[in-house]
Amino acid sequence: MEEQHEDHGHSVAAWTAVGIILLGSAIASVAVILPNLLLGIVGAIVIIAGAVAGKVMSMAGYGSKAHHAQAGSVIDAPDELGAETVGKS
Repeated sequence: MEEQHEDHGHSVAAWTAVGIILLGSAIASVAVILPNLLLGIVGAIVIIAGAVAGKVMSMAGYGSKAHHAQAGSVIDAPDELGAETVGKS
């Protein structure tokens, strides 16, 4: 029997989001060392832009396929095989 491996978000969208967020964190860290409010704001904007870029890329099809199936919050929906329910009745 073949093992099933979860993806854990290893996708282009996830890696792009993490990279941009790390860049924003580095900018914000420099803003703490050199007390500079403007640089801190730029770092925060880059962090937010990284999260938005990851979400947009995921919606464009560059995300993990396993996460698209979990997008909605459906209660009492059958799984793919129809054998069990996800939520509680």
